[in-house]
Amino acid sequence: MNPEEPLVLYDGQCGLCQRSVRFLLRHEKAPVLKFASLQSDFGQSLLKKHDLKTDLSEMVLIENGEVKTGPEGALQSCRYLKAPARWLAVGRVLPPPLRRGLYRFVARRRYRWFGKSDVCALPAPEQSDRFLG
Repeated sequence: MNPEEPLVLYDGQCGLCQRSVRFLLRHEKAPVLKFASLQSDFGQSLLKKHDLKTDLSEMVLIENGEVKTGPEGALQSCRYLKAPARWLAVGRVLPPPLRRGLYRFVARRRYRWFGKSDVCALPAPEQSDRFLG
């Protein structure tokens, strides 16, 4: 993996997270994002490398050696989207404590609301090179 390529780590068993990855793939300006499940050996090695807790409730965006987690990672990933999907970044206007609170509120309920799978969904064959680990 090229360290300058942006990488999204996500909960591979979470229905909301899987839908978010499909949304990112569908609405990217250019196919630059790479993806890996937090549960994968690769994902776990990156968490250890960046000294991150192994809490699966946070999306992680790694770009140019910088790590953004939770709502900051999700909002930062919007930079890679084409309009009008890029408007999701409007969440930046919320004060950081409110953003984090809303993110945690949804994260705690995501399995109940969006389901949990025992396995990570496989990418479409034409996108498999974008998934690491």
